[in-house]
Amino acid sequence: MEQKYTDVVTAVRALISGEKEEMSVLANVAAELHDSMGYFWVGFYLVREGELRLGPFQGPVACYRIRHGRGVCGTAWEQSKTLIVPDVEAFPGHIACSSLSRSEIVVPLRNAKGEVVGVLDIDSKELNAFTPAEGEMLEEVCAAITETLYSE
Repeated sequence: MEQKYTDVVTAVRALISGEKEEMSVLANVAAELHDSMGYFWVGFYLVREGELRLGPFQGPVACYRIRHGRGVCGTAWEQSKTLIVPDVEAFPGHIACSSLSRSEIVVPLRNAKGEVVGVLDIDSKELNAFTPAEGEMLEEVCAAITETLYSE
């Protein structure tokens, strides 16, 4: 993994260590990723009452709700796997919260039982902006969140 990615994971782990307030942790992780990586939009959608609902984020306004299996976020939730989309316009059923978003990566956020409780959603204004190595780094970030918030 690139040194920058290792540094981000280390920073996130230090930032959230010992904190159990879900919204506070997610808000600070979104801010850290937005600032350190320069992402256009970064945030969380949380599973609530059978749909994804907008949680803490950094960037322009976003969609409030996403149905299971719909768009990149809903599909990542349904498939329980990280999705890297090089061109969102080519993704079937893409939900255009911002017309400026061109590529996207979505990483499931799991509880201690492995159930998806939300997703980390990141958008770029550039096509093909995300790499598999970046996906691995973001999966480590989500694992750190699981350890901090959902391990008990």
